[in-house]
Amino acid sequence: MNIYDDLKWRGLIHQVSDEGKVRDYLSTPGRYMYCGFDPTADSLHIGNLVPLLCLVRMKKAGHNPLFLLGGATGRVGDPSGKDKEREFVSIEQIEAQSANIKAQIEGFCEHNTGEKAEVVNNYDWTKEISFLDMLRDVGKHFTVNWMLAKESVKGRFGREDVGISYTEFSYMLLQGYDFYHLYKEKECQLQIGGGDQWGNITAGCELIRRKAAGEGFALTFPLITTASGKKFGKSEKGAIFLNAEMTSPYAFYQFWINSDDRDVINFLKFFTFLTEEEIAELEKAHEEAPYKRIAHKRLAEETTIMIHGKEELAKVEAATVALFGGGDIKSVDSATLREAMEAAPGVEYEAADIPDLAQILMDLGLSKSKGQARKDIKAGGLYINNERVDDYDYAPVDTDFIGGEAMLIRKGKKNYGLVIRK
Repeated sequence: MNIYDDLKWRGLIHQVSDEGKVRDYLSTPGRYMYCGFDPTADSLHIGNLVPLLCLVRMKKAGHNPLFLLGGATGRVGDPSGKDKEREFVSIEQIEAQSANIKAQIEGFCEHNTGEKAEVVNNYDWTKEISFLDMLRDVGKHFTVNWMLAKESVKGRFGREDVGISYTEFSYMLLQGYDFYHLYKEKECQLQIGGGDQWGNITAGCELIRRKAAGEGFALTFPLITTASGKKFGKSEKGAIFLNAEMTSPYAFYQFWINSDDRDVINFLKFFTFLTEEEIAELEKAHEEAPYKRIAHKRLAEETTIMIHGKEELAKVEAATVALFGGGDIKSVDSATLREAMEAAPGVEYEAADIPDLAQILMDLGLSKSKGQARKDIKAGGLYINNERVDDYDYAPVDTDFIGGEAMLIRKGKKNYGLVIRK
């Protein structure tokens, strides 16, 4: 299958400059295409997954995708989708974030294709261009009228409260020059990106036409929203990052497995490499027995493996089964258990100062008094690591601490607490 047809089936094509020509361009292996990633944070997030996956899909189809790191454009700030000016961060921070994102891109590509990613940085070809050269060689080819018509600018122009600076207004010239540069250096004729990038991408197409008498193509993805109408990629705690230190593998897995029933099949198309036949089978199983959550589990498995690997998935699944399916909690990796219980109350004690169970319940806020704690324990609703305890004078021992450091307390069916031994 032509990769264009695969993207279309998955619902990943929003705008395309010339469908016939783009499809024809992608029919020959070895073509170049690119997408840019500005270093606006320490990590990419799942909102970046669609373009990141698309480039990897291109590589799997035999093409030569370029992963463009915005070392230059990140210094300026893209106005697309923003209702106010971005705040500048230090050059040192931009460079540190660039290094982090480059490592993520390289790891993601190699993990999912077995091949190295070709990462290019637009700062490398922009840093030597003078302001006068940019005005003369690039700015000359754009009219202000044409630029004002772009959505990325139009949404801010005329708003006296925020407006748009000359810096951000010029962003599309930089992105357009990137496309022109890669067209000249790599014969790259296709740029891809989110729907909000249409104006910036077509600026590049226009520059290639005017300055090189050539042809560039634009392809954008739709804005991903949930069935409830919310912007995709946010949780109650904010963005879901690809960096395990910013979003734990457990939280990452739970985000996907908790997808709305109405979204799960589309998410399988957007965010996995599963084939049309495999997804059709999952859709059938989901329609026949939605309560089994077969499609949700497969979505969570595929995305977690894609980002964190099979070993982390195994840890997360063991914790999920132990916490919600009656599995052996002591088999769970202690670090994963701590991630899973991040939202639960927790207490820390020195190894020599661990109190009795009744005091622990009070410290966790699971019982209001020691007397109430004793009643709760005696009633038979208190569990240590999923094993019932009915002795209110019980003092935890070494074997109660998973990995030597974590002990899970459960009162009733839903009230959890975590005890950490320092």
